[in-house]
Amino acid sequence: MTEATHKRVPLKKTSQSWGARLDLTRIPANVWIIGVLLLFVPTFTSEFTQHQIFGWAFILGMISLSLMILAGYGGMVSLVQMTAAAAAGYATAIFGVSAVTEISFAWPWLITVALAIIVSVLVCVISGALAIRTQGIYTIMITLAIGSAFFYFTRQNYSVFNGFTGFNGVPTPILFGVNWKEPTPFYYLTLGISALSYWFTLHLARTPFGLALQGVRDNPRRMAAMGYNVNAHRLAAYAIAGIISGIAGVLLVWSTGQISPNTGSIGPIIDILVITVIGGINRPIGPFVGALIYVILRTYSLDFLNAVGLDGERFKLVIGITFLVIVYFSPDGMCGIWDRYLKRLWKPVQLEEHNG
Repeated sequence: MTEATHKRVPLKKTSQSWGARLDLTRIPANVWIIGVLLLFVPTFTSEFTQHQIFGWAFILGMISLSLMILAGYGGMVSLVQMTAAAAAGYATAIFGVSAVTEISFAWPWLITVALAIIVSVLVCVISGALAIRTQGIYTIMITLAIGSAFFYFTRQNYSVFNGFTGFNGVPTPILFGVNWKEPTPFYYLTLGISALSYWFTLHLARTPFGLALQGVRDNPRRMAAMGYNVNAHRLAAYAIAGIISGIAGVLLVWSTGQISPNTGSIGPIIDILVITVIGGINRPIGPFVGALIYVILRTYSLDFLNAVGLDGERFKLVIGITFLVIVYFSPDGMCGIWDRYLKRLWKPVQLEEHNG
């Protein structure tokens, strides 16, 4: 930043703005309603729904949220986020405890989680360093190539990644006397971490760094002329996204107790992009909305297809059709559809107030 920029944003003003953001009275009523409903979900849902629907939706939503930071705030559509999450999952199994005792180090879970997040950040930063000087389809292809290379490397390497089999028997820590692998505790664990990630991402856009990153997205040449380091801001965005995807990768392994090359294969990499676009790639809530829709379709479309006499293995066709329909009617995903619905709902009320 330039000296003039520092003068425009004094330290005292910045601290006050963060204090204002922590004011709970500023949270909209609809967010409170959704939050209360999510807190009481375990009281009226089955353990399967808590773990396999909401738990997975929160994890995939966090990985998609890391993509939203890059694409929505930075204008960089990266396909390396699932790879970073898979790398964190492998780090959890390698540095921690697993059934493959000849490879796993069996270190304490706190150290393992910290190392897993660092690994995820390194994957994102290295990928970002190769991709930040490109735009559009070139960024997509470079990050997709990195993901493909990681998939084939883990599949063929047996000394570190245990090849095609991967790792199983990865335990979930027991903390405060609670087994967090159980459906209800795992639901609240993923809910709490997802809420923190959402809050952080929401307010990141209002920080000096977030505003500068959006400026880089809109007009990188002007930002460079103003004295901002464009590539440094983009690389920092990759690092921040790597933290969120790394945490999600750890939760992913704790959820299933295993990690394999298929976790970071081409299919899941593309699924993260689909989830983000379905929900809304420009808003922090969009990835979670898209993830919930995706998980519901993936879970129940197989039974639906079998009921109508089709092959249940074609559930990806249902997801693809849903993706095309949503994008056709709303390039902004489900968030855009919801906004238009609210405008139509409130338009008669506004007209009545205006005429009155």
